[in-house]
Amino acid sequence: MTTDQTVSSNFSNRLRLRVCGILLTDQGLLMARHAPFGPAGELWIPPGGGMQYAETAEEALIREFKEETHLDVQPGRLLFVSEVMDLPIHAVELFFEIDAYSGKLGVGTDPELSSDKQILKEITFLSESAINQIPTEKLHNIFKYLHNKDGLISFDSLLRLNGKYIS
Repeated sequence: MTTDQTVSSNFSNRLRLRVCGILLTDQGLLMARHAPFGPAGELWIPPGGGMQYAETAEEALIREFKEETHLDVQPGRLLFVSEVMDLPIHAVELFFEIDAYSGKLGVGTDPELSSDKQILKEITFLSESAINQIPTEKLHNIFKYLHNKDGLISFDSLLRLNGKYIS
């Protein structure tokens, strides 16, 4: 089975509830690069993943951050909800602010995928200018809502999305 087929069988043709964390520091926004994934072959997205049955959103976010980034985090307020409908992918995502973190940043793994089919390729902090250089089709759809008056992605607009629903 190819990586695309493995990803499809694990994440497609069903509704997924995901949690994602917005970790913003002086270094920038923490982002994860997944490949091969998405229409352009790679996708940059804040770290996160699917919730499990009988797991709170906070527990899921703590677990997903540890799996993907090796960081221990303290989730904060719910910033916004996003719905992704790019069939066969359909997900509702809860984006939380990360209030605190500790540990050594590193590229983790997705336990739903075998070691030879991992799609998580990079975990790094990206500045606004670095994110603005990534082609739109390689960024999660939330970034189309985060522009300043000059049309560039703005972290200020990210934190002002408190309680919003975007799709």
